Amino acid sequence: MPLTIKVNEETFTPRQQAVLTAALDLLVENGDGLTMTAVARRASCSKETLYKWFGDRDGLLTATVQWQAAKVRMPQVDRSHLSAKALRLSMEQFARDLLTVIIGDVSVTLNRTAITHAAQEKDRLGLIVLENGPMGIRRRLKPILEAGKDARLLRFANSEDAYRTFFGLVVRDVQIRLLLGDSTLTQSNIEANIEADVKAATDQFFTLYGVEATHNRE
Repeated sequence: MPLTIKVNEETFTPRQQAVLTAALDLLVENGDGLTMTAVARRASCSKETLYKWFGDRDGLLTATVQWQAAKVRMPQVDRSHLSAKALRLSMEQFARDLLTVIIGDVSVTLNRTAITHAAQEKDRLGLIVLENGPMGIRRRLKPILEAGKDARLLRFANSEDAYRTFFGLVVRDVQIRLLLGDSTLTQSNIEANIEADVKAATDQFFTLYGVEATHNRE
């Protein structure tokens, strides 16, 4: 099974972070050509060091995907004194990080490569990306949604459904259009509208699940 651990900036040493960044750069440049030898050469380290740190190529790929997904930070909230404002700000931060990450060349290339590998049953990259990318990101936000429910700021029957709704409101069709090479969708245009898109998605989510909004609909 793919390795799954809680990842943040402290999970990897600065030297390991540099290696993983080199691996991500190679993925963007070569897509399918990520090898232990290439990463060792780009990062100016030995293959023995890579094997010691990551185990094998799958372990390196797992850590690389986790490092990329960790750029979508887990919101920090005080569960015992959670306010509607703090909850909204934490969700806006999550949405901002999510959009910023998925529109980047690294994520687009990584997802395209993983989809190709999964279709060809070439290796485990597809499963590694699924478990440590989208699933890992999901695990960062669901506790915040549940904290909002416990604080009686949100109302929903299932946190998974609530997460999927928020994810859909934030991402919309942006990711699939990027993956399919929509030339009318440019990174600069998306970046210019991120703040407006983040606010709109969060407002829509609270209209659907905010306690005050649901009371008004009853």
